[in-house]
Amino acid sequence: FFNAHNNVFVEVAKFRAARELWSGIMRDRFGATDPKSMALRFHAQTGGSTLTAQQPENNIVRVALQAFSAASGGAQSIHTNGFDEALALPTEHSAQVALRTQQILQHESGVTDTVDPFAGSYYIESLTADMVARARDLIAEIDATGGAVQAVESGWTKDQIEQAAWTWQQEVEDGDRIIVGVNQFTSDLEPHTDLQRVDPAIEREQVARLAAWRSARSAASADDALAVVRATALGTDNLLVPLRAALQAGCTIGECCGVLRDVWGEWDRMAGGH
Repeated sequence: FFNAHNNVFVEVAKFRAARELWSGIMRDRFGATDPKSMALRFHAQTGGSTLTAQQPENNIVRVALQAFSAASGGAQSIHTNGFDEALALPTEHSAQVALRTQQILQHESGVTDTVDPFAGSYYIESLTADMVARARDLIAEIDATGGAVQAVESGWTKDQIEQAAWTWQQEVEDGDRIIVGVNQFTSDLEPHTDLQRVDPAIEREQVARLAAWRSARSAASADDALAVVRATALGTDNLLVPLRAALQAGCTIGECCGVLRDVWGEWDRMAGGH
């Protein structure tokens, strides 16, 4: 599952690099021999974090470029965001524009006519090779720390993400990275965008459905299943089995998450801890 962002050539190289890395890791690290095991199948979604609340219609162009890069890089399936998603849930209109964007790319752009259409381009091939090399360096660094789990637990992964986000934001604020309609080519006019307004009656209907669901289930079975989830969360066993049993007993996702919050607490991103 990948996001696609705005620099078309970098994104194409990213997807190509991922395919090369996957193939090599499956073959060399895990001993795969079936060609299907070495073929990276992936979904790509256009990058919600790249969409702007300012001049939201500009996001139509961003989404089209991002979807084009994903198709050019070999994605098997693609989701296109609504242009208004920086402001609200998509409307029927913005969802249709997102759908038509995919259909135009599929039927009018020619991007599906050939596999790996950018292969052989010096620029794309050099970007891909550079990305593969840098990714391998990161993988080696992760291996040296003891693996992916240890990298997460030590805070290494979090630090990498936060540093990248900080650098990106600084570039925007300093004007080194241009975001059209945000830090250049701005407008004082308010966007004339019809936003999705959720009917409060939907909430009342959902509350009623939830109450009916809880009254119809076996309360004792649900309580017992949640107790097993809690006990497992306190230990080291696989949580998937008791969570599945809890759902089969009629527990809600909210109830299961509530148990996990009670045991583990919640992560406070701003505070940097629980």
